[in-house]
Amino acid sequence: MAKKQQVPSARGIRSSFQSLVALLIACLVVAAIYLRESNDQLFQYWTTQKDPAALLTTSCNLFSGKWVYDNKSYPLYKEKECAFMSDQLACEKFGRKDLNYQFWRWQPHHCDLPRFNATALLERLRNKRLVYVGDSLNRNQWVSMVCLVDSVIPPAFRSMHNNGSINIFKATEYNATIEFYWSPLMVESNSDDPVNHRVADRIVRVQAIKKHARHWTDADFLIFNTYLWWRRRQMKVLWGSFEKPEDGIYKAVKLPRVYEMALQTWAQWLEVHVDRNKTKLFFMSMSPTHQKAMKWGGIRGENCYAETEPVAKDGYVGDGASPRMMSVVDSVLGELKTRGLNVQMINITQLSDYRKEAHPSIYRKHWETVTEEQLANPKNYSDCIHWCLPGVPDVWNELLYAYILQL
Repeated sequence: MAKKQQVPSARGIRSSFQSLVALLIACLVVAAIYLRESNDQLFQYWTTQKDPAALLTTSCNLFSGKWVYDNKSYPLYKEKECAFMSDQLACEKFGRKDLNYQFWRWQPHHCDLPRFNATALLERLRNKRLVYVGDSLNRNQWVSMVCLVDSVIPPAFRSMHNNGSINIFKATEYNATIEFYWSPLMVESNSDDPVNHRVADRIVRVQAIKKHARHWTDADFLIFNTYLWWRRRQMKVLWGSFEKPEDGIYKAVKLPRVYEMALQTWAQWLEVHVDRNKTKLFFMSMSPTHQKAMKWGGIRGENCYAETEPVAKDGYVGDGASPRMMSVVDSVLGELKTRGLNVQMINITQLSDYRKEAHPSIYRKHWETVTEEQLANPKNYSDCIHWCLPGVPDVWNELLYAYILQL
């Protein structure tokens, strides 16, 4: 006879259910601890000064601090009075009524950030070139710097010249230029056109940089950035030329490996071609985005649109920047340093992460007609990547200024 199948007792079912619940709770606790530790590690990573000896004192970490509301000494200039303000960044001009984003000052925990002095900077730049090289966020910072010095230069003694990928602001009395060179991926790519660079299938030549570098190698100060355009899982790499693409070899390379390949090419160019006795080198860390309001306790599906205050939580870490990619930068800069070439990292990531309210959102010039559907849901066409001016990039330049003062 077949054995009679045993039916589990109610007590057994309860016991199994309780065990499952206990296991789930344990998993959640472990995950929460892991996430907390990860956030703590990220916060420490973004705020750690890699080369404190380059600052005023070894105890002064300019990147660890808090935002202080200061409507007496900020903003450092007025949007309407900057002759070279960009419509992409002129939030007040395009209808933003809440202007509190202009009045926040970055206060390091254990020291003070030197007050920006445009005349002093121009004296440092006399007969010199300061060049920002990178993407639209570096252009954002370049516009900020132009506006910071613009007010102390009479109109007859300043000029702006655009020539393809390079934009040159000149203070003629000082024979000084503050320039921006469009090179979003640092190496050659099919996104190098300064106007028509939106392409669906992005391609890079990771071993080719001369086309760009010949425009900026002899500068006295070089400020680099490259991150925003690398935000995808993989990138198509071309071994060959864009002039004869049919003869090239193509391969999709995953991140962060392809990013590392491009930075290695950049580093090798610097090592060979830059005059170490003349040129001072800086690399801006990642500028964070604010696309997910849930990260700062907001509503799921919302972003920076309609935000009016910075994140108040000390040590806040969002997901708008990649520590994995930043570690690649650290590694490349570390290798350069061992070979006698110092590139100073300016760590803007953590301090900018607090500023969820400081993006243009919908208050900017729109290059394409805004649809009725977008108007009905403004968050869908909000720019939560770039920054209103005056605003956060002015602090980036204050940090840069602090370093230049020590040279």
